[in-house]
Amino acid sequence: MTPSPDARPPVLSVRGLSVRFRLSGGRHVAAVTDARFDLAAGECLALVGESGCGKSVLASALLGLLPGNARSTGSAVLDGDTDLLAADERTLARSVRGRRIGLVPQSPAAHLTPVRTVRSQLEETLRELTGVRKPALREAAEAAAARASFPAGHLDRYPHQLSGGLAQRAATALALIGDAPLLLADEPTTGLDRDLVERTVDELRRHTDEGRALLLITHDLAAAERIADRVAVMYAGRIVELADAGRFFEGPGPRHPYARGLLDALPERDFAPIPGMPPELGALPEGCAFAARCARADERCGRLPVFDGTVACHHRLSADDDRRSKERTDA
Repeated sequence: MTPSPDARPPVLSVRGLSVRFRLSGGRHVAAVTDARFDLAAGECLALVGESGCGKSVLASALLGLLPGNARSTGSAVLDGDTDLLAADERTLARSVRGRRIGLVPQSPAAHLTPVRTVRSQLEETLRELTGVRKPALREAAEAAAARASFPAGHLDRYPHQLSGGLAQRAATALALIGDAPLLLADEPTTGLDRDLVERTVDELRRHTDEGRALLLITHDLAAAERIADRVAVMYAGRIVELADAGRFFEGPGPRHPYARGLLDALPERDFAPIPGMPPELGALPEGCAFAARCARADERCGRLPVFDGTVACHHRLSADDDRRSKERTDA
């Protein structure tokens, strides 16, 4: 693992990032609320949580890819000089996307050009971002594909001829080409079997070990455990825990009951699902959004817990809770 991120200047510094969607009838949905974290060079931060908690919305806000009915506030400063939330589309398109931030998208079909082969898209990206020209272009495209375990025999196929897993690997290959200082991987293992999951995240880890930053957005906790330095847990649009990966996955374990529930739901642990369902983002309670699903909830949970940089909970867990959890798993 890498040294403490506090020892290095952040590649990305997020403060108070919030995203609201305006709906018909004057209603609003709070998709992300007051997200704050730093991400250093050579570090992988895994942002985890159930589907619909706001992880991908946060990623879209960083890249300026939110729809027209969305409004983002706060700041997200890249390399100390560019606030991504304040930058105009020209700046984001010409100097940020692909060059300073590489994106592995959640829906690769939306990012691959349907009328061009994978090879031609790789070659175009290589020309634009690295300056490679013929006759080296063909070999460079094949090398770029190999980095993402994309088979050379499929390079001359069109996106509609690819399986979901192959499309995901093609999108990953495109994202890695520029060796951007920050890589944003939004569910990069979707549609892949376990062997390819491990190969994909190991390549992302290599990207990080070479001194670049990685924000990994995933619901795959096994993938996060394999490569992450730190873990941020998101619930109902808020980051509720931020922890060192070793502490989170091994010991003393998560301190937020929701984060503990995510781990206990894994087959290799208790295999016990979290009861209930997450609240609708358009109808969040005034207090703790997890209270309705939490066995520890009491009257204090009617007040919104404050995130202190590590956890936001009135009933944060202790090492003894983690020990008891492990004893149940071992039994």
